[in-house]
Amino acid sequence: MKIIVCDDEPMARERLVRMVVEVGHELVAATSSSEETIQAVKEHMPDVVLMDVRMPNQDGIRCAHLIKELPSSPAIIFVTAYDHYAIAAFKAQAIGYLLKPAGKEELIEALSNAKQVNNAQLNHLRKLDNPDVKPARQHIAARTHRGVELIPVTEIYYFLADQKYVNVRHKDGTVLIDETLKELEEEFGNQFFRIHRNALLSLSYLEALESIEGGQYQVAIKGVDDKLSVSRRHLPALREKVQNM
Repeated sequence: MKIIVCDDEPMARERLVRMVVEVGHELVAATSSSEETIQAVKEHMPDVVLMDVRMPNQDGIRCAHLIKELPSSPAIIFVTAYDHYAIAAFKAQAIGYLLKPAGKEELIEALSNAKQVNNAQLNHLRKLDNPDVKPARQHIAARTHRGVELIPVTEIYYFLADQKYVNVRHKDGTVLIDETLKELEEEFGNQFFRIHRNALLSLSYLEALESIEGGQYQVAIKGVDDKLSVSRRHLPALREKVQNM
């Protein structure tokens, strides 16, 4: 892939440049400001831009918003020392958010994700069809003791409400996010199905609908031993869903 590296700190920029080359990708430009980056994107039409958040004159978040408006916008991966910009980064359609000093394995994984259609391209296509449609995120950002974790939506089994927070059960464990099931259902309604007032299940991981004692039902989930209760209210719609799968 063709890659642009943008960081106003020379040492950080050189380190990223070196890793990009070492993992076998083509470096087409190394920039130190948002203005240089936008010009380089127009000139080289890269597949990916690796970019810092805090930069002089114009920060990386604003730069990402401008880049995604270009006719052929690349995927954006932020590489920063600050974890609290993650939500803003994904609102800017970033497909990755790495904390400095990012390792080679982290970079390889992020670039692998970038090979898929990135959010900015998807947004552009949806606008052509319906300018009022807002694209769903490809990742969920969660704060943990390790900093900001980015959970691919395709790896999430279910969302389970827990008082003020929502548990996100995914392939590598469980994290808490400060969002509501209603918001998640509105955004991911085509991927997740409400089976209970406190649970949204990924249709990709729905294995079976099981009858249990007292006329109650639960779902079996592919890949994990977890079982989730199905409410009577949502049972008919879920049964129909299972029959059509």
